[in-house]
Amino acid sequence: MLEVIEKLLILQDRDRKIHRVRIELANIGPEREALQGRLATAQTALDAAKLKVKQIESDRKRLELEVEAKKQQIEKYSLQQFQTKKNDEYRALANEIDTCKAGIVQLEDQQLDLMEKGEAAQKEVAQATQSFNEAKRVVEKLVSDLAQKEQSLKKQLAELEANYDELSEGIDEGTLNRYQRLRRSKGENAVVGIEHSVCGGCHMKLPVQVVFSCQAQQEIISCPNCARILYWAPHMDLVAAD
Repeated sequence: MLEVIEKLLILQDRDRKIHRVRIELANIGPEREALQGRLATAQTALDAAKLKVKQIESDRKRLELEVEAKKQQIEKYSLQQFQTKKNDEYRALANEIDTCKAGIVQLEDQQLDLMEKGEAAQKEVAQATQSFNEAKRVVEKLVSDLAQKEQSLKKQLAELEANYDELSEGIDEGTLNRYQRLRRSKGENAVVGIEHSVCGGCHMKLPVQVVFSCQAQQEIISCPNCARILYWAPHMDLVAAD
């Protein structure tokens, strides 16, 4: 194998590792945001449950005030009944008292309904609190793991990039530029092997002369279909499969 091909393969392997580490690092942020969103959802559910309890309690107190107001009205009407000497006024006041009493019964029924709803809402708060605490525990653990992973990946990346320039030493500028262009256009497989007379990049069958030229290992050979740099190693089968 040509020495320059060997160097390119080593460089390509390093580029692949760097690329994969960078992808993992790029995914850390979205993963962390997703976890924080999960916790925020649990918090929102808990806040909504608490707000529901607060609203029910507010409605209950409002009903209590309305009941108290009607009781005061009854006392007022009763006093007026005691003071009046007119039968019509007495009957009218009696009707008002009956109306207030009926209103109190309705309000008390509503209070009972709110009590039941309040108990159910309190259970929802308890469940939401439990869910939030569990989500918080899990998310904090996962966020911590992500932070450790991020630090580890940054360390790996620094180590991979530390001697990167040394790997390209001995590769002429033209070939190196060609390799970099291929990586930008073809992805991480810029230098590919030949197997059964087929390009390892585009998987198109290669002309016999291209295969033989690559086997001769006298110069850098490119795939006529995808322009990737080709190489051959003794373990590769050059004969096309039947």
